[in-house]
Amino acid sequence: MFKRKLIVVIAVLALCIISVGAVTATAVSSADAVPVVLRQGSSGQEVRTMQQKLKNWGYYTGAVDGIFGSQTRKAVIYFQRKNGLTPDGIVGKKTLAALGMSGGGGTTSGTGGYSNSDVYLLARLIHSEARGETYTGQVAVGAVVLNRVKSSSFPNTISGVVYQRNAFTAVADGQINLEPNATAVRAAKDAMNGWDPSYGSLYYYNPAIATSKWILTRKVVVTIGNHVFAV
Repeated sequence: MFKRKLIVVIAVLALCIISVGAVTATAVSSADAVPVVLRQGSSGQEVRTMQQKLKNWGYYTGAVDGIFGSQTRKAVIYFQRKNGLTPDGIVGKKTLAALGMSGGGGTTSGTGGYSNSDVYLLARLIHSEARGETYTGQVAVGAVVLNRVKSSSFPNTISGVVYQRNAFTAVADGQINLEPNATAVRAAKDAMNGWDPSYGSLYYYNPAIATSKWILTRKVVVTIGNHVFAV
């Protein structure tokens, strides 16, 4: 009788150990499923999104293939140095935030790796600043914003550029809050996909109403409609 009870107790303990192990394994598996960081050797959509953003901003020239190789690591380090981050080539929380990626990829619009909110904000800026211009002129205005994002002389996000103090009249007078039309959204997407009718310009202005003497000293690149684009 005693032996039989002992066997039952041992069996129960064994089941408990197995159950605890299973729960622990599940917890570890769940934790591992959350992409905390991206590093050399990582792969997938998050890496592809990161590569596209780095490529859009001029940090990366390789293939957008979703494979975190040595070239991608060099681009990450370049980006980190330019943006005051620890240049370790590991994309953790702070670097993800600087890239505009929410914890490992975020929701993108399928437009150059930019988020839906980026597309919407750029479209609002285009609509408020250039809705009376030709379509090419509207894309060019969007391209200026993106060129500033790439430049070390300006903030490195679309929202940072758009809301930089005194950068755009439409922000100062509230027109930035107007709902963009379909044309502005399409122009934003074309600019994000690499069309730059401004040819790398960082500024634009309407010479008929410009009041800044400084802006008139900038080198003119091209004139599209009522806007002069300059560097």
